[in-house]
Amino acid sequence: MKGILILAHGSREKSTENTLKEVILMLKDQMEECIIEYAFLQFSEVNLSKGLDKLLDKGVDDIKIIPYFLFDGVHIQQDIPKEIEDYLKDKSHVKISLGKTLGTDKRLAGILTDRIKEVV
Repeated sequence: MKGILILAHGSREKSTENTLKEVILMLKDQMEECIIEYAFLQFSEVNLSKGLDKLLDKGVDDIKIIPYFLFDGVHIQQDIPKEIEDYLKDKSHVKISLGKTLGTDKRLAGILTDRIKEVV
């Protein structure tokens, strides 16, 4: 069974976790057919392993990790692939792949335009 894990960076400011939770609720409304969980790379008890475990507990064995990151920095290129590799060591029946970051997208430029208009 397939599932999605939305992975954000995380913050020492715990209230920021609510922002991702709100985004996940919106996402689930738009993609009702998908099993979706979330996790944070740093600064949270809901780390990558725990997010993956939540999906496994729901019977998911084919996981697509979608990074809620803007850029392909060191976390995307090195840290996350290493954590995935370590996680899979004793789980040969599980398939995990890493999707693209938010990156360059006209829709993001539209959001940025809206934010600029709010203050200009």
